[in-house]
Amino acid sequence: MSKFELPNLPNSLTILRVLLLPVCAYALFKNGGDDTTWRLIAWGLFFIVGLSDILDGKLARDRNQITEFGKLLDPIADKAMLATAAIGASILGLLSWWVTAILLFRELAVTVLRFAVIKDGVIPASKGAKLKTFFQSFGVGFYILPLPTWLHIPRDIFMAIAIYLTITTGVAYFKQVIKK
Repeated sequence: MSKFELPNLPNSLTILRVLLLPVCAYALFKNGGDDTTWRLIAWGLFFIVGLSDILDGKLARDRNQITEFGKLLDPIADKAMLATAAIGASILGLLSWWVTAILLFRELAVTVLRFAVIKDGVIPASKGAKLKTFFQSFGVGFYILPLPTWLHIPRDIFMAIAIYLTITTGVAYFKQVIKK
């Protein structure tokens, strides 16, 4: 008989991050998505969920609690957060669907790649991919925030950088696997 073990704190935070995504989506869509207060609340909730990603990684490293489960679940939680925010923003007409498609296609392709080669070990996130996640998260977040019109150009430039990093890091993962 196997003994049931509770997940460690970093993995528990990752699981909590996934469980909070419906709350984030609820806030985003509250009152049809046109309510400035609820959009600010949604942005704040997505921000807190994103900060928990930084916290669980730091705790895992500091406590030497890095697990295969955590290495696998953490990027999936990141992708779930991105998908929730980007799809929600696109449904509300805040973010173009082609941007959401590029972001999610790359994430899906890299996730499938990770599962395809998992027997050789989990592919850890590269520094470029971590930077990509930062730009994607804040980029989509800037579309959720009810920003004044004069901030739309900086917001769009930020998203352009996110798209560039999304494509280049995705290609790099495939090149890495092909070289093996």
